[in-house]
Amino acid sequence: MAERLSTLDASFLYLEEAGAPMHVSGVLVLEPVEGGLDTLAELVEARLPLVPRYRQRIVPVPGHLANPVWADDPDFDVDYHVRRSAVPRPGTEAQLLDLVSRVTSRPLDRSRPLWEVYLVEGLSGGRVAVVTKTHPALVDGLGAVDIAQVLLDSSPDAPVPPADRWAPGRVPGRVELVAEALGDYVQRPTAVLETARSAVGDLRSTATRALGVAGGLVRAARSAVVPAPHGPLNRTVGDQRRVAVARADLEDLKAIRKAHGGTVNDVLLTVLTGALRDWLLSRGEPVLGSTAVRALVPVSVQGEEQEAPGSSVAAYLVDLPVGEPNPWVRLARLSYAMRGVTRSGRSVRADTLIALTGFAPPTLHALGARAARGLSRRMFNLVVTNVPGPQVPLYAAGSRMLEVFPVVPLAGGQGLAVGMTSYDGHVYVGLNADRDGVGDVDVLADLVEQEVAALAESVR
Repeated sequence: MAERLSTLDASFLYLEEAGAPMHVSGVLVLEPVEGGLDTLAELVEARLPLVPRYRQRIVPVPGHLANPVWADDPDFDVDYHVRRSAVPRPGTEAQLLDLVSRVTSRPLDRSRPLWEVYLVEGLSGGRVAVVTKTHPALVDGLGAVDIAQVLLDSSPDAPVPPADRWAPGRVPGRVELVAEALGDYVQRPTAVLETARSAVGDLRSTATRALGVAGGLVRAARSAVVPAPHGPLNRTVGDQRRVAVARADLEDLKAIRKAHGGTVNDVLLTVLTGALRDWLLSRGEPVLGSTAVRALVPVSVQGEEQEAPGSSVAAYLVDLPVGEPNPWVRLARLSYAMRGVTRSGRSVRADTLIALTGFAPPTLHALGARAARGLSRRMFNLVVTNVPGPQVPLYAAGSRMLEVFPVVPLAGGQGLAVGMTSYDGHVYVGLNADRDGVGDVDVLADLVEQEVAALAESVR
């Protein structure tokens, strides 16, 4: 019997908008790889057995009688999913990000397995980049990992296993799909209602299911009732994206936290708030003392008693006080706002999460995107995900990973999403923006770095 998509996973397909694809992307920058892109391509193919879903495609049920099912793709072609590319000389970061922006803008082909990997050469210093795209329907928990997670090793000497001799299973026919759907209805009559709601895109029921399955506990209080303030981040989203990146030294963030309290996550939210304040002012937007930007902040939490720590993601709504000119007051306000997470006793410490998952930022960013998509876009202005990573070097095909940037998808009507990942002593920030509405996202990225530098200098 074919494995059926959960109602939540199916809802991500039904609710995906043409101009706002949901895939989560990531950019891994590596030292020069011996053997070049061919070696990396062989590594991807060799690690596919670790992510069996990556050789399956979605098969719809005739008449939408039930949710679609997963089935092996008999026409699976690894060369379609693993693509080689290059940037022209001199191979600058701007050229790489331009390529990432174009790749991020294009939706995935639903007739094939929902992932792609781009291997990029031509970067300065002989470096190469791996750009991944994965649909959140593939990631229904920490048990389902992203392709980037299985490419990385803790040692440069890790052997590359030989490619397996994979043979696809049979794709169920139309009659079989209908018969199984009817059988599901007999065993579980409520499936009829759930399928109908998913098919028509019932946002209210989808939000309930999304938050329930993703472990969603929205600490929104009054802010969940009052719509998010409207601003330049909220507008009709076009088809094209623009990606920018920023960097911070983890020791600087820890020094700020030590001097003024809170957590590293609180400091990062404070940095982003200050950067957003300066960015709004640079655009001539009115910034009053009461001005705020509401962020949805997914947090890894302890689920039910039988669940492992970090197996769930809770979505918290946080008003970023961009109208407050004093950065230390901003930090105090944000620390207080996020304190409910730790008071609940459900939040998972960064070091615990790393020990449980190894390198799982792509997976956790995808879970964050899932939690965000289940909520009404009127409730928040942008999504901010922050996923801790290991503070030791990781390697792919024997080459050290130098940097890693997440690219979180945009929701319809929202022009900016921010992903943060810590790795090997640094924090890497990926900003994904609507090219038409937030085309100056590179200015915001520069302001993030300036804000970190200013706060760090003040506590030295």
